[in-house]
Amino acid sequence: MDEMLVQGRRIGPSDLGWIRELMTLHPQWGRSQLSIHIAQQWNWRNAVGQLKDMAARSLLLKLERRGLLCLPPRQRSGKANNKARCVPPDPELPLDRIGQDRLESALAPLRPLRVLVVDNNTRRRDFTRLLQQHHYLGYTRPVGENVAYWIESQCGRPLACALFGAAAWKCAPRDRFIGWDAQACQKHLQLLANNMRLLILPWVQVPLLASHLLGLLARRVSVDWQRKYGHPIYLLETFVEQDRFAGTSYRAANWIHVGQTQGRGRQGPNPRIRSASIKDIYLWPLHSRFRQFLGGAACSKQLIN
Repeated sequence: MDEMLVQGRRIGPSDLGWIRELMTLHPQWGRSQLSIHIAQQWNWRNAVGQLKDMAARSLLLKLERRGLLCLPPRQRSGKANNKARCVPPDPELPLDRIGQDRLESALAPLRPLRVLVVDNNTRRRDFTRLLQQHHYLGYTRPVGENVAYWIESQCGRPLACALFGAAAWKCAPRDRFIGWDAQACQKHLQLLANNMRLLILPWVQVPLLASHLLGLLARRVSVDWQRKYGHPIYLLETFVEQDRFAGTSYRAANWIHVGQTQGRGRQGPNPRIRSASIKDIYLWPLHSRFRQFLGGAACSKQLIN
């Protein structure tokens, strides 16, 4: 077997043999314990020292898909894992205290908006419940790197929530826009973030609020990501369901429409089976030299002013 690049790491025959030996010596280990041990032995950490055990888990799954490993059975199904990450409603924290009176206003009297990182338990519970109750996709705790935002008016009135998380593994229009081949995508994917949720509270009626907020978030998400995970973000992506939304706010905020999905879901499980709705793909470069930082093709014909 030749050396190969998996999850941003070079894996050779000796590495593969060592992983197989681990599973033989420790048949009682589940996938989590195996991933943690591998990350510890490799000292595989992000720039702020956090153990990259989820990256190790992804590496193991990719090796299994290539037929190179046979991992221990999952302890819970994917559906059960999503339920485990779901935060149930808390009757002790009624959302009435947030203030649900209808707000009709121009944008100017509410500015400057306060964009706050969700970093305490009370605000996180409010953030979670608002998304669960009022976003059409609901909310489960995201896996991997993510930054959540709570947005208020200048006087502290809650207006919106937003969540940025891991980018989609595969997205052909996005990859063509960047100039990525498969190897560059795998190596630099962590430098992208996906706008997974954007919720303007349903009782808030403020023209231009969504597009203004997208601009504010784009100007600070890389700094917040760097502070939390030790590396910046150079490109944002989002997926807008065609059957529900026209993408007006993203277009007004100058996000770039680059194509549509093929209905396979974020991770592209089966190219022959449509498993999700068709979505428009929008991108927002955070640096004029984003292609250089992301390892994209220098000869790409797409231009960013």
